[in-house]
Amino acid sequence: MIRQILGVAIVLTFTVSGCSPGKQNAGKRTIAGMVFQEDQFFRLVLFGMRDAAKRHDVNFLEANSVGKPDKEIELIGTYISNHVDAIILSPLSAQASISALRRANEKGITIVTYNTTVESDIPVSFVESNQVRLGASTGAAAREYIEKHLGGKANIAILAFLSNAPEQSNMRTDGFKSEVTKLPGVHIVAEQDAWMPETAVKKAGDILTANPNIDIIFAANEGGTIGSVLAVKNAGKGNRVKVFGTDMGEQLISFLLSDDNILQAITAQQPFTMGSMAVDAAIDALDGKPVEKSVALEGVLLTRERPDEIRAFRQNLEKMIAEK
Repeated sequence: MIRQILGVAIVLTFTVSGCSPGKQNAGKRTIAGMVFQEDQFFRLVLFGMRDAAKRHDVNFLEANSVGKPDKEIELIGTYISNHVDAIILSPLSAQASISALRRANEKGITIVTYNTTVESDIPVSFVESNQVRLGASTGAAAREYIEKHLGGKANIAILAFLSNAPEQSNMRTDGFKSEVTKLPGVHIVAEQDAWMPETAVKKAGDILTANPNIDIIFAANEGGTIGSVLAVKNAGKGNRVKVFGTDMGEQLISFLLSDDNILQAITAQQPFTMGSMAVDAAIDALDGKPVEKSVALEGVLLTRERPDEIRAFRQNLEKMIAEK
């Protein structure tokens, strides 16, 4: 049974004792994988890393910096002390994360980034989603909806995540806007920052109150999309206001299949593949093989109008989760 994201505690723990050389299999390489948030996306990235580490027969250490720069620095320092062969992470800052990663690199540790990266040539590879096309994919679905159901006119509100990851947020929202603004009757009437569900519920609710003529809310990430759907439902405006989003999760898939008809489409990333490819890149670099400096994965559009594709996607997601 699929569990809803809200209320689910995803525990990604790290202990120094768990990273000590005595706890590892002698003779095997050791790769450390880091996440910075407890959500479906990072959970699946982690599963992809685990799967690839098993395939390559290496020791795999995992940790969560819980979005705290000092924790990220602490974890990198511990990995340096324990002489890991590679560190794979989504850095919290394009600039502030460089110093700790440089120290690791100077100790001969291979660095691979995914999802976000640093403004430095330290990482041997960066595996990400094509952020502009993630937004543009959902934007194209929204444009089609506006043309079909709203006569080519719509007032749109946007929930971004500028305070969390400004570059990614801008690329996704710009991609979305590039599609919907092809229609002259479309107007962006509000933009707020909210990427966690509990914050997004309030922000989206406030937007709906202040702008009663809104037709569509676009949310640039999973948490914002969840919160937007719940806000529309709480306001009793499901018949009028529709939500389009980015990212995927068990709860969003359920929303797409729900009879309330609020969430219309999302563009999902491929986090499992992202995690797996990041480990592959680290192993290839350690083996002296050529590695692509930058890899951009395409998103997967899931729309309410194609429920069979949504169900197939959910079945595959459940299988990946069950196997890990």
